[in-house]
Amino acid sequence: MQLVVARVGRAHGIKGEVTVEVRTDEPELRLSPGAVLLTDPASTGPLTIETGRVHSGRLLLRFEGVRDRNAAEALRNTLLIADIDPDEMPEGEDEYYDHQLMDLDVVLADGTEVGRITEITHLPSQDLFIVERPDGTELMIPFVEEIVTDIDLEKQQAVIDPPPGLIDDRAEIVSSRDEDSARDDDSAADKPSAGDAGA
Repeated sequence: MQLVVARVGRAHGIKGEVTVEVRTDEPELRLSPGAVLLTDPASTGPLTIETGRVHSGRLLLRFEGVRDRNAAEALRNTLLIADIDPDEMPEGEDEYYDHQLMDLDVVLADGTEVGRITEITHLPSQDLFIVERPDGTELMIPFVEEIVTDIDLEKQQAVIDPPPGLIDDRAEIVSSRDEDSARDDDSAADKPSAGDAGA
């Protein structure tokens, strides 16, 4: 199983270091010195991490054989890919790899079907499930324990307890429009028509 664990950013300094955009919850495991990573495009790899350090909140890596700024800049936008055992689990409790969550059925606690996870977006503040509903529309479900109450890999389900409006906002909009139009109909019925006024 291949997982994208980082994307190479711009060169840092003149000795071959690069900034990286981390895309794994386990950078200390996946992006440690000695790790050998596949790449996309494949022609730039495989790359072996020689050193790693954090500078101003950004992870900086240097790869074996990359010794100057030009060589580092040539790696810009390269995806770094780790080859892992598909049965391997993250070290932390209640942590999952993206591939384990993809295609899970999303249901409410009572079993009501909500949709299927088609994508996972990693934001600085939290992760989001992109969920495709049966009608083809998409929802964004924050992957936080207050909302995603259970992940059952055996049942291939993610159980959610959504706050009001998270998954039923369209229904509320439709119902409020219906009420508004009903009020308009009622007020129109109360007004005398031109014919009535003249009678």
